[in-house]
Amino acid sequence: MIIEKGYNLRESLKILWQNKNAGAIATGLVATLFSTMGPGMIVMNAAKSGGLTDAQAISWLLGIYLIGGLSTMFMSLRYRIPVVTAFSIPGAVMLAKILPNFPFSEAIGAYIVVAVVTLVLTLTGVMKKLVEHIPVPVMLGMVGGVLLSFGTSMFTAAINMPQVYALMIAAFFVSMAFKSFSKKVPPIVVAIVIGIVALAFYQLITPIPLSLEIAKPVLALPTFSLRAILDISIPLFFLVIGVQNIQAVGVLMAAGYKVPINAMYMVPAIGTFINSLFGAHPAVTAGPSTAICASPSAGEKKEFRFIAAFSEGVFWVAFALLAKIIVDSVKMVPKEFTAVLAGLAMFEVFKSAFEGAFAGKFRMGALVAFFIAVTNLSILNIGAPLWAIILGLLTSFIVEREDFRIQKGKDIETPLASK
Repeated sequence: MIIEKGYNLRESLKILWQNKNAGAIATGLVATLFSTMGPGMIVMNAAKSGGLTDAQAISWLLGIYLIGGLSTMFMSLRYRIPVVTAFSIPGAVMLAKILPNFPFSEAIGAYIVVAVVTLVLTLTGVMKKLVEHIPVPVMLGMVGGVLLSFGTSMFTAAINMPQVYALMIAAFFVSMAFKSFSKKVPPIVVAIVIGIVALAFYQLITPIPLSLEIAKPVLALPTFSLRAILDISIPLFFLVIGVQNIQAVGVLMAAGYKVPINAMYMVPAIGTFINSLFGAHPAVTAGPSTAICASPSAGEKKEFRFIAAFSEGVFWVAFALLAKIIVDSVKMVPKEFTAVLAGLAMFEVFKSAFEGAFAGKFRMGALVAFFIAVTNLSILNIGAPLWAIILGLLTSFIVEREDFRIQKGKDIETPLASK
């Protein structure tokens, strides 16, 4: 069978209920805070940069967290492993730069193309072979270049207003230094609290009335253009199959789980179809959240750590339904606040991207991909991310040909974003 056989959902739910524990649920909550506090801000920034309305931004958040939560609950019960379905954070970063250049309907069409290609490659059995042969360092070099502006924006804000934003960054790293504390309370949460207190002290918070209202979807209809496919679909496709999903595969393999690789690509592909109806970008299997839920903090017995992932799925659904409050809350703080949070939220992604790009094979290709992605230039109506991948691969083929001579299943560079 192309899709791996799993367990009966009802039996898994019974096992979950019998073995529920505070540690697993708390770990699921920590993973939720990690994947909502900062990444949610990144999506909001992308929506704002793309000129979307508040209703469209709310629908975007609703889509990625609702579908991600439901998919996570399904995968956890079906395979009884701590696997989390989410959305592409680097993809959202990339879209913040690309969306202003396209009608939103063309972006939706580009998302659907990603879903179709991923689904076809999975069902035909090609996906596993692609995963085994894609030079991940080149793609990570491109990701590092795309993300670089988030890091520079974060420190620019800190230099311009150190009493608020430098304090947030300092709080983030100080809390990270206390390992036992940071496992219970994510450093990004500490930065948020310190930042809000500092903004309030300096009277930089704009009061806006908030109302408890369930988020509502806004139907997004696609249109298709070759330019959008080249600039959006292809880079997102490489991010999904070669950077995002492979992180989670590597995390679970390292933890000793039997990994349903095809299911971990097929379920997000289906999720991407549904996401697009909400105006949301592609779903992926999440490396960082999967790593958190697969960690010993989720329980000593690894066969029950899927409870942590299931719990995160439940929290995600609740977060999705409250997306309107989140969108309104963002308006209360300066844009620099969300920029700093986005940069801090991406810090582990930065770390993993640079480690994976420059620590092993394909380093020259990764370096070329990094520099090209940093330029953010468009040539022949094709954006920098795709040129970064193409020219990075070409560079490696010319000067690093020996790195392509690998045996199947060996010497694959797999970045783990969070352990």
